Amino acid sequence: MNNKLLLTHINVEGIRGFDVYRNHGGYTSVDKALKMTPEEILEEVKASGLRGRGGAGFPTGMKWSFLAKPEGVPRYLVVNADESEPGTFKDRFLMEYIPHKLIEGIIISSYCLGTNTSYIYIRGEYSWIPDILEQAIQEAKDNGFLGKNIKNTGYDLEIYVQRGAGAYVCGEETALIESLEGKRGNPRLKPPFPAVKGLYQCPTVVNNVETISSVPSIIEISGAEYAKIGVGRSTGTKLISACGNINKPGVYEIDFNLSVEEFIYSEEYCGGIPNGKKLKACIPGGSSVPIVPAKLLLKTADGETRYMNYESLSLGGFESGTMLGSGGFIVLDEDQCVVRHTMTLARFYNHESCGQCTPCREGTGWLYRILKKIEEGKGTYEDIDLLWDVQSKIEGKTICPLGDAAAWPVAAAIRHFRDEFEWHINNPECLTKNYGIANYACV
Repeated sequence: MNNKLLLTHINVEGIRGFDVYRNHGGYTSVDKALKMTPEEILEEVKASGLRGRGGAGFPTGMKWSFLAKPEGVPRYLVVNADESEPGTFKDRFLMEYIPHKLIEGIIISSYCLGTNTSYIYIRGEYSWIPDILEQAIQEAKDNGFLGKNIKNTGYDLEIYVQRGAGAYVCGEETALIESLEGKRGNPRLKPPFPAVKGLYQCPTVVNNVETISSVPSIIEISGAEYAKIGVGRSTGTKLISACGNINKPGVYEIDFNLSVEEFIYSEEYCGGIPNGKKLKACIPGGSSVPIVPAKLLLKTADGETRYMNYESLSLGGFESGTMLGSGGFIVLDEDQCVVRHTMTLARFYNHESCGQCTPCREGTGWLYRILKKIEEGKGTYEDIDLLWDVQSKIEGKTICPLGDAAAWPVAAAIRHFRDEFEWHINNPECLTKNYGIANYACV
């Protein structure tokens, strides 16, 4: 793939520093943007078709256009760097190795939105990255791209880095805002939405790191040219965090015309599955999206191909499909145990529930305990039906999507791998011994 926009210069020595980044075209998009009106920048972002890269895939330009602009009230841009989704680590890669790409995107976005103060809310576990970001911010300020009267335009902007305390739920934008205000990170009821009453009850836009980092490329090549990359409503490029049973785990920049099969098996990307094992299933968008078996992802007998984009991975809906989500691509080979993996995810979501909503607070615990019972060889067929019933009572019944994130993996695992759940019940010894039965070996 030749359409690299975010990682073009990632391997250049010293690209983390301002001088090297500037010498390789950095901040030229800021120079260009500051000669445009905010309305012109917004139209370019709309024309680009850029969708939020944090998971939901909502059109960025449309989200920006919702921002209220009352007289005499400050507006804020908050960058969501609370990358806590298991299997996802592409925002960390951007911030660690090319931080000025994010700073440049914040400057352009803030100018477009009319904000004079912007925040980067970063995951608490990324303890070493705030220092990298703060150094990049200071370098940009020393070179006239931040602070008062940026490049003699009369525009002022300050960027602050705020460390989170390690709560997954703060990836939800209103919980993030609550935490940024110094309160417990509980999601807010909506409406009002952050675009009307967000940080400090002022109009606020929250976008994730990759989304904001994509803005300089849109200004550089134009929204129309950006929209030509990809396919349909999946425009531009996307960072994918690839992990699991693959030969080359890492962060890859793809366009949306790439097939799932090529991504997994091509030497340019994941390099195939170790030891010649067969693909069993994938979780293509981070741990919260539905798991999909290989037969629905690889090229089918009638020649249908699945691509790495929002529409193709939906596979016609949740009955058989999944989501691109945050791009956390987790590969499972034929020896992996779906029941055990699902139990591990349920344990995570139970631990991370803020407890505000009863279906999530109680239901995630039920999911974990039932899955643990089945995995330990003590389950019954009724437990499978009980799992299905519990997850259905969580999905769509909570303030924030954490409940859905806990329910979807369980529902998809039962939908596609119910026979594996039944095998666990009939073979309680599977935890301690590999019986060599294809696709059903517990690890």
